[in-house]
Amino acid sequence: MTPEPRPNARELLAFYLEAGVDCALMDEPVNRLLDDIAPEPARPPAEPRLVSPQPQPATPRAVPTAAAPALAPDAAILSAREAARTAPSLQALRELLAAFDGCALKATATQLVFADGNPQARIMLVGEAPGREEDIEGLPFVGRSGKLLDRMLASIGLDRSTVYIANVIPWRPPGNRTPTPQETQTCLPFTQRQIELVDPDLLVTLGNPSTQTLLATREGIMKTRGRWVDYDTGSRRIRALPTFHPAYLLRSPSYKRMAWQDLRAIAKALEDLPPKA
Repeated sequence: MTPEPRPNARELLAFYLEAGVDCALMDEPVNRLLDDIAPEPARPPAEPRLVSPQPQPATPRAVPTAAAPALAPDAAILSAREAARTAPSLQALRELLAAFDGCALKATATQLVFADGNPQARIMLVGEAPGREEDIEGLPFVGRSGKLLDRMLASIGLDRSTVYIANVIPWRPPGNRTPTPQETQTCLPFTQRQIELVDPDLLVTLGNPSTQTLLATREGIMKTRGRWVDYDTGSRRIRALPTFHPAYLLRSPSYKRMAWQDLRAIAKALEDLPPKA
């Protein structure tokens, strides 16, 4: 039996990136096998030498400094709500989010993935969280699922200049894992304020996580997709339509027919909108 060739360094690094291993936790590697190796015999202590004491200048005692404690879960959510509420514009919201330290995902992501598209668009699409390509480029939906989303929009005469695209979570979770409820609830106030500032006429939630989070439902995407509901910003109601996330359609292409029905419903709703004043 011919042994498989050993991967080179470039192949190993690519594998680690795909697995979400994109940061080092320690400066030096730890040999976990040392615990199984017998310790070296103790050496006899060296004979002491007589050394004349030398006077040493007095040095002030260093006062230990403690690292800033991480925000408690409830405090992080409250801090996010207070910060998001103060943003008068999308640019101000982006700056507040970039400076926010209440979500641990910020420490492991490459950069903030805020939004893409036209802030004046009448339709806004919201997904769940950035992936690896989005984390690198700093824009939502630029990987394989993003290319499919572009084709979906083009099928009804739209593109990134006529829509506004964002995510509930603006930082990539390590290894593309599912965001925790705590991470989602901490980031949610910023997304809600983002929707208020864009003030679209139509809101499209892409996939189960964004649908359940923004529309406050526990039903799965199979039951919610294709059904118009109201999203309440507090000052107005926006028509919202859940549909499949492009990444899900890549894994389950048989559902593209249902997604096409949703796209047609979106196109019809756009046609029925009154002209902007």
